[in-house]
Amino acid sequence: MTKPADVSTKRLIGLAPDNWVKWVTQIPDITVGEILNSEFQWISRESDVLIRVESQQHGEFLLLNELQLRYNPKMPRRMRAYAGLAEEKYDLPTYPVLINILKAGNAQIPTAYVSNIAGLYVRQDYRVINLWEVDVNIVFDQPLPSLLPFVPILKGGENESIIREALQILRTDEQLNQLETVLAFFATFVLESSLIQEIMRWDMAVLRESPWYQEILREGEARGEARGEARGEARGEVRGIQTGLETSLEIKFGNSGLELMPIIYEVTDLQRLKAIQQAIKTVNSIDEFRQLL
Repeated sequence: MTKPADVSTKRLIGLAPDNWVKWVTQIPDITVGEILNSEFQWISRESDVLIRVESQQHGEFLLLNELQLRYNPKMPRRMRAYAGLAEEKYDLPTYPVLINILKAGNAQIPTAYVSNIAGLYVRQDYRVINLWEVDVNIVFDQPLPSLLPFVPILKGGENESIIREALQILRTDEQLNQLETVLAFFATFVLESSLIQEIMRWDMAVLRESPWYQEILREGEARGEARGEARGEARGEVRGIQTGLETSLEIKFGNSGLELMPIIYEVTDLQRLKAIQQAIKTVNSIDEFRQLL
């Protein structure tokens, strides 16, 4: 049985660190020194990947890579904190980069943290890379093996033949083949589950072990529960679970899943909705879920 892949950002970037740092900074002569310890004792979280780099024009500095499944409005403040802590710990200037994987609404994503208290200004700029805006061809042309698992959600990457090409590269490279789990997960956003199983010969039970999959399902459930709690009544909780199911169905089955929402909106029994919420975690196909309804 295929094991869930190690999908840490450090592992992904470590596949081709020189190509990665050139891509995220757009500095042609930049070179990698070492990947540093990015754990800071003053905060409860570890920044994703901190790399000591050097270029002829800019000298030695730190490249801070922060990878987010979806953009969080708290990120500008966090980027300011991570950059400051990194500079304090290693006594080097920092180039922060925020990489967002999945699009969350149409809100504009800021590229700086700005604060003004009684005329005292604080500003932290950082580069933002939204993967859905990145041309999929760059992965194969540069090449950027670190982005191979994200091919399905890159611009132009939803094509079945391109996903097959990415899969072939992963499978023929011993260093990359465990990343099939990640590729399969992101393929669920653009292809039917049945087609993913055909292409990858995948048991969807393995895919459900992916930490990405678990995180995004929890996100859908939490969103629904939060809306229900905010309304403070049974009807609000029902609506909240329905909203969470909508998110989960879109994630797992794409537009085909959303076509089932009219049926789900007719279900007002709270216990039945909770049973459906649990069932969506285990069904393997849209037809199986439709029969359950």
